[in-house]
Amino acid sequence: MIRFFLLFLLTTTLFSSQVERFRWPNGETYLIFLEKQNLPAKKLYYDLDKDDQRLTEEMRTGVHCQILKDDNGVIEQVLLPLNDELQIHIYKHKDEYHFEAIPIVSNTKTEAFTLTINNSPYYDIIKATGSKKLAQIFVSNFRNSLNFKRDLRRGDTLVMVYDQKYRLGRPFSMPTLKVAMIEMRKKKHFIYLNDDERYYDEKGHEVEGFLLARPVRGARLSSYFTKRRFHPVLKKWKAHLGIDYAARRGTPVIAAGSGTITHASRLGSYGNLIKIRHADGYETRYAHLKSFRRGIRRGKYVKKGHTIGYVGNTGRSTGPHLHFELRKHSRAINPLRVVQVTTKKLKGKERKAFLKLKENYDQSVNLHLTNLTPFKKPQKVEKVCYFYNGGSCE
Repeated sequence: MIRFFLLFLLTTTLFSSQVERFRWPNGETYLIFLEKQNLPAKKLYYDLDKDDQRLTEEMRTGVHCQILKDDNGVIEQVLLPLNDELQIHIYKHKDEYHFEAIPIVSNTKTEAFTLTINNSPYYDIIKATGSKKLAQIFVSNFRNSLNFKRDLRRGDTLVMVYDQKYRLGRPFSMPTLKVAMIEMRKKKHFIYLNDDERYYDEKGHEVEGFLLARPVRGARLSSYFTKRRFHPVLKKWKAHLGIDYAARRGTPVIAAGSGTITHASRLGSYGNLIKIRHADGYETRYAHLKSFRRGIRRGKYVKKGHTIGYVGNTGRSTGPHLHFELRKHSRAINPLRVVQVTTKKLKGKERKAFLKLKENYDQSVNLHLTNLTPFKKPQKVEKVCYFYNGGSCE
């Protein structure tokens, strides 16, 4: 059986194969997709083992997928990303279709841009880049440590330097912010990603949310906090008072902050649910869990970062993911906009290494400021080709 295909980014096609790109529709299942594409459900689902069948349940709304067809419109291959690391690969070989899960082939580029603010950082970043993701990571790291409404003026400047993954020549997954600067009232404010993968200000003080940004490490943020969302199961408009992290079933879920467990059992549409009470009236909720970690029970005190359960698909859920809620005095608030606090100050060798890293970051920021580096839109890749020849990859 073919295990992997080489992916080629070309400007022309081979063997007249054409790639069709589409986003996974809201509410569509893998079996519905097979039916719509006239692909054999028995071979590509019912004959699979249970683990592979469960994989197909992880398709998420809005994911970019690809179908390769020959000159007669017959499907040759299909790529369906499940998360940042894994994808379903359907391919035709000797007139039969086959199924396999393969790693996602991607490359990472460091990118940067300078922007003059006319309205707000969020609005202007989206206007310049077309990316809500870039706007979100900038604002979520600065919004509550700085007062944009009070101190921001038209004509102020910001710089972002970030890593962006590319898959098949197109941006893929959330960008990783390396360093950001915003100048307000002629004063520069920075945030730096240190080698320990945490963010610090220019004084070497750690800056993070009151709670961890991601209770599932490495997961894709698949659904945002909103007061208005069309529910994929109920088929009606409904508030989504939390954020969803798409991840494989069984992925560990960690406590977003230290506190006492007040609930650890099944609860209606939440499925298996854990609630943790924190200081200052905060509460976090972790829903749709597959199971709880051994020893997790009501009344137990857990520390931030402690594994409390595992990603699942229980309750009202269309696929394996963690539904994460943050509440203060019972009122739901956006976890991505939590007040930032300084929690750690680097000392000794750690501080010395950080200051060296900071120096390099500052040089990069100053260079982009001097050059007024504009945002560069990704170049379009007209054709993407995959091919198989004589039983071996080429």
